[in-house]
Amino acid sequence: MKGRQPDLSPEGIILLRSKTEKMSSLFGKLPKEIVIHPEPVNDMYAEWVSTTASPKKKAILYFHGGGYVIGSPPSHRVHVSKAVKGSGFNAYVFDYRLAPEHPFPAALEDALCAYDHLINLGYNPGNLVFMGDSAGAGLLLATLLALKDKGEPLPAGTIALSPWTDLNCTAPSLISNINRDPMTWEGSCKIFSRYYCGDQDPENPWVSPLYGNLDRLPPLLIFAGNDEVLRDDAIRFAEKAREAGTEVTLRVGMGMFHCYPVMSPLFPEAKEAMQEICDFIAEKLNGGNGSIRR
Repeated sequence: MKGRQPDLSPEGIILLRSKTEKMSSLFGKLPKEIVIHPEPVNDMYAEWVSTTASPKKKAILYFHGGGYVIGSPPSHRVHVSKAVKGSGFNAYVFDYRLAPEHPFPAALEDALCAYDHLINLGYNPGNLVFMGDSAGAGLLLATLLALKDKGEPLPAGTIALSPWTDLNCTAPSLISNINRDPMTWEGSCKIFSRYYCGDQDPENPWVSPLYGNLDRLPPLLIFAGNDEVLRDDAIRFAEKAREAGTEVTLRVGMGMFHCYPVMSPLFPEAKEAMQEICDFIAEKLNGGNGSIRR
């Protein structure tokens, strides 16, 4: 829950990062079978969230959320572990540089670096699934567009939880849902957008993937809460991608909030969503024949 409005100045963001890292412990403990294995790439911290029984040449590349200004692999371990345990595939989570100290294109450069790292380790793109939440889901989609524009191979599938796709902040739900969304601070999207965009046009598709050419993307599974401010970012992106010929499955949870699937198994809607996510990962990485860990 968002609680009291924090200080969103650049100085306040530093304090907010520390607070959110500490609050991540409220999401519970890692399952005993989950192992954390650091594997930095260049100067960027990154880690594997894994089980010893998972295949080693098929994986999830996870893009953590946090408005491009907060968040880290440790803050998202519990969330990521649910997808790892449920799908049976390990996840690589990277600590991309954050704004306002590091505006665009820093995060995108780091995402491409993490992807290249997995390719250099011998992972076939067809044996990878991208997954991300919030701004991380937006970064995921921007990374797809950058890879496509560069002529690089794309992953087998993508999962976007409450993706932030329009940093120009034109979605009607930013206004209509502000008093219904328990997870987003009022005005934070415009502030975080300014920090991340810097002197870049917010309609640059590598910043805001909604404005890109969305054809020839891998299959997309998108979730959003009907009561969240980023609902229309997800809906508009899904509609445009579908019109471009991309395979899209969109789930808008009625009465649900920002990134609600990560709250599984606390309530039925989240549990059902996480099961669909894990089934999707298994289908894309194992031809639908992989065993799903409950």
